[in-house]
Amino acid sequence: MPTPPDARFSPSGLPVQPVYRPADVPGSYAESLGDPGEFPFTRGVQPTMYRGRLWTMRQYAGFGTAAETNARFRHLLAAGQTGLSVAFDLPTQMGIDSDAPRALGEVGRVGVAIDTVEDMHTLLHELPLDQVSTSMTINATAATLLAMYIVVAEERGIARTQVSGTIQNDLLKEYIARGTYIYPPGPSLRLIADIFRFCASDVPNWNPISISGYHIREAGATAVQELAFTFANTVEYVKRAIDAGLPVDRFAPRLSFFFAAHNDLFEEVAKFRAARRMYARFMRERFGASDASCRLRFHTQTGGVTLTAQQPLNNVVRVAVQTLAATLGGTQSLHTNGYDEALSLPTAEAATLALRTQQIVAYESGIAGTVDPLAGSYYVEALTDALERQAMELLVKVDEMGGAERAIAAGFFQEEIGRSAYAHQLRVESGEAVVVGVNRFDDGAEPPIIPSPDFSRLEGEQVARVRGVRGGRDAARVAAALAALSQAAAPYADHPSDDDDRAAGSAPAPRDDGALPPLMPLIVEAVRARASVGEISDTLQGRWGQFRPA
Repeated sequence: MPTPPDARFSPSGLPVQPVYRPADVPGSYAESLGDPGEFPFTRGVQPTMYRGRLWTMRQYAGFGTAAETNARFRHLLAAGQTGLSVAFDLPTQMGIDSDAPRALGEVGRVGVAIDTVEDMHTLLHELPLDQVSTSMTINATAATLLAMYIVVAEERGIARTQVSGTIQNDLLKEYIARGTYIYPPGPSLRLIADIFRFCASDVPNWNPISISGYHIREAGATAVQELAFTFANTVEYVKRAIDAGLPVDRFAPRLSFFFAAHNDLFEEVAKFRAARRMYARFMRERFGASDASCRLRFHTQTGGVTLTAQQPLNNVVRVAVQTLAATLGGTQSLHTNGYDEALSLPTAEAATLALRTQQIVAYESGIAGTVDPLAGSYYVEALTDALERQAMELLVKVDEMGGAERAIAAGFFQEEIGRSAYAHQLRVESGEAVVVGVNRFDDGAEPPIIPSPDFSRLEGEQVARVRGVRGGRDAARVAAALAALSQAAAPYADHPSDDDDRAAGSAPAPRDDGALPPLMPLIVEAVRARASVGEISDTLQGRWGQFRPA
């Protein structure tokens, strides 16, 4: 049947009717929605939501050196930010020290360079670590950066039980969409399970992972794919933690998530509501989790790929719409992008305006006056149902392939996202998808030029710092700490290879990951001895090798 000429679709391809009525929303209130704070948490994970406490305003920042980033943190905290979020440069993310040849030209360019715990001391100088939570967008080297945070706190007299925050630590989405992986999936997943165990016992207020749909969406996924692929990865992490001997209710209450907010206000609101319901149901049905482990807590960032270099002030409006989507959808914390981020690292003016956007929505819009303001909208409820239904169908496909790790190895996620990204680009180029200032209402003006920092100078200063730390430390203590880490890491690579049993339908090899020696205490000791990010990464690579995509 041909598509009617007046047909409308959401960005995920869901048909949008001209009018919605009660018959479009089947199912009972208790089954599909429930009161806020009650299973299946469609309407929110807390009974009072923002009436009781606003979302955390957590602006993401990282600039060249630790000292510069500390200055930006202070500026944002003084402006009313309520949580910290650290962006690291690529060498730090990839486990490469700033003075290594591979780091040349990349030091400090997309975030802060952290080589040793001394850099972390500078980054967090005089910040109240026992009062403010810190999110760190770090994955392959997450264990090392968490260890550095703990050592800084303890050397300042703050117990590890008093600090709170999140490490992203989501390696599966790196293989799917982002690319800052180091080790193969098998040992990476076992290290993640070890971090879960360590945080549960030693750092109880820390979220050991932030399972990210954001980067999947940034790579070109639809909202449906963002939900399905994020939760496919979640199932893999939960299974690995259980394999490592952790009862689900020991670690699952600290699982956190990270989603994108894009421009289609109603689809995005429905996506967040569907996410809570999907998560609650599969955690209870698949893993027998208690209600405390079924509450989906998530951070949101406004969509980086939606920003345009053309007419950059238009991005202020885009970010405001996305802020409404995230907050009407019930996010627990939020980063709002600066309007100039399609051109450069955000200026102080743009970062402040992004924070003010959150504050205006929080204090002037009225949306915090009631829980789940859009609940009962026939349109929103129908979209919520449709997103959940289609995402679950896609999740079942991943299950049939043997789970997320095997689906990644087969290229399934990557191919699905690639097709969606290509289809979207065709719609933009044809004008079917309107981007104001780009393919419609273009004024012909060139994007403004924003001066860049002197990265060569920053790199030289950072290289001098890491070499200074190496020259002043106890070399024998460092060597002993790294040798102990290497010995303990060996069994993580000695399990039956995940490559041997990836054929669809074959039974996975038996695992006994609960018998693996803990790595996190040894990484903490190496950090305390002033071992660098690169040295710790090289030690693990020596046992596990590097991941090489097919």
